[in-house]
Amino acid sequence: MNRKSFVGTFLALASGLRSLAHDAGGGSQACSVGGARMDTLPITLPPFLKPEDLIGICCGSGFITEKELQPSLQVLTGWGFKTQLGQTIGKKDGMFGGTDEERTADIQHMLDNPEVKAILFARGGYGMVRIIDNLNFTAFMKAPKWLIGFSDVTVIHAHIHRNCRIASIHSKMCNSFPDDFSKAEPDIQHSILSIRTALVGEPMDFTAPYSPLNRPGQASGQLIGGNLRTLENLAGTASDFSTEGKILFIEDVEEYYYNLDRMLWNFRRTGKLEKLKGLIVGGFVRMMDDPKEPFGKNHYDIITFHTKDYAYPVCFDFPVGHQHNNVALRYGQEHRLDVDHGGIRLTTV
Repeated sequence: MNRKSFVGTFLALASGLRSLAHDAGGGSQACSVGGARMDTLPITLPPFLKPEDLIGICCGSGFITEKELQPSLQVLTGWGFKTQLGQTIGKKDGMFGGTDEERTADIQHMLDNPEVKAILFARGGYGMVRIIDNLNFTAFMKAPKWLIGFSDVTVIHAHIHRNCRIASIHSKMCNSFPDDFSKAEPDIQHSILSIRTALVGEPMDFTAPYSPLNRPGQASGQLIGGNLRTLENLAGTASDFSTEGKILFIEDVEEYYYNLDRMLWNFRRTGKLEKLKGLIVGGFVRMMDDPKEPFGKNHYDIITFHTKDYAYPVCFDFPVGHQHNNVALRYGQEHRLDVDHGGIRLTTV
């Protein structure tokens, strides 16, 4: 078989697998055909944005008002992009930005709208897991676009990584933009500017200081991860993911230390820590211990314990998570991780 025929056959197989995985909508029940697994297919990068491209903004989880969006809209339009607010902006149903049906319809409209080149989720919170299986990614897979956010948006990152093999952007959302960008702390400015870097296709290059707790080494692989509690809750679902041969990043906020230990036992017992190429530990912010029954270990101790039997590089205090320095990462793209006594460096390949 010549090269041209091989490439054509491979692309047809990939297309067929993706189509089968989504014939029933977003449920993604079929993840292998004839022994070929979806997670072995290559990752597609959506087209990078150009000036005047349209970014849709909607609520997949928590609610937000149009007034609260204004700082983010000013920055996005200042970068030369157009914006379109979804129907869920300003909607409220309990803690959610509209009912499950309203949030589903809003996201679906933006997924299917060919004029929308990226979707920025307005905020996190909770709610994406309630609607992920009702979303249909057929049009999205034919015309990929960047999906942007973090925290609860980890659900949709993991889901499209497994079922669509399309890259996305893990980053701050609209509710994290400062009221006055020019007066914001440097870490906040840097993190928000990195969203533009990710969207327009510039190389991504991040560094972090040396920590004596790091395990030195070099690794290359697809970058996946997100909020650890959310990732753990995806186990056994259509949004579950393989970590084999990949660089995993994790972060969390306001969890008890014993619960972090339990989450990492889950990752060990399900094999998610065993065949990694590398582990990036971001912010574990406002973690808690029960004063009546203290666990007695912090997140550095717990993560070191759970990774001590593996040889891949591990680094701590990377600028990702529920904190000011939360840089944009292209989820699913090939990255190189270098951990040594000079510090940490993560770059796109």
